[in-house]
Amino acid sequence: MTIKVAIAGARGRLGSAALKSIMNAPNMEVVAALDYKYEGQYLHVTEVNDVPGGIPIYTSLENLAAVNKPDVLLDVTDPDAVFKNVHDAISLGIRPVVGTSGLSKGNIALLTELAAENQIGGIIAPNFSIGAVLMMKFTATAARYLGDIEILEMHHDKKVDAPSGTAVKTAEMIQAVRESHKQGHSDEKEHLAGARGADFDGMKIHSIRLPGLLAHQEVLLGGKGELLSIRHDSFDRTSFMPGILMAIHNVMERQDLVYGLENIID
Repeated sequence: MTIKVAIAGARGRLGSAALKSIMNAPNMEVVAALDYKYEGQYLHVTEVNDVPGGIPIYTSLENLAAVNKPDVLLDVTDPDAVFKNVHDAISLGIRPVVGTSGLSKGNIALLTELAAENQIGGIIAPNFSIGAVLMMKFTATAARYLGDIEILEMHHDKKVDAPSGTAVKTAEMIQAVRESHKQGHSDEKEHLAGARGADFDGMKIHSIRLPGLLAHQEVLLGGKGELLSIRHDSFDRTSFMPGILMAIHNVMERQDLVYGLENIID
């Protein structure tokens, strides 16, 4: 069986890498691209023109679905577009695989409920890197024993949201196993606002944005007389491709929406 995939955000850096990866997968086919412009034109890997033979571009998911009938929508767009895209996909019977961060807890809850009502499989993954997901799982295990934690997430300077979805998901996984408490000195004062980072259940999250970075995270877990550091680095967007392909396969076999790639990794 060939899985028909539509991509929202196919012209972006992650989207174009995913496009090539899916096109080279033996049992997958990219049937269309969802975009906010270029209706009626064609995507030829990275070039857009009106020459037939490329991937047709639509600005309406409903029209895209009527013509191409995709099994899966891979969304790698931006926080402003992703909720509507995923909501519409589920309503149309298309399984969403989401690599866009920025969805709120409320958004995720609504989409999870909608997927359950429609018995549609879906995955929202703050990070598609297998190594990053393992980093999060290892951190959650360590947090049972070392509960004073700070998260440093580092990304390229074109990333618009902070903290990253990976950092938030890591903190949520830690929160589930860590006794809530405030870290640092009880009389701690910031002489520059934000110096101690964002507060998440007493933990601190620091967001770094610099050219030259791609996607990196280090979690520091402190104990009496010791420090454990767990770090993951993605140096190239190819690191996300195995997770994307895994997620596309997985949603074809499920009837619910899950948040986090760790839910499909043993």
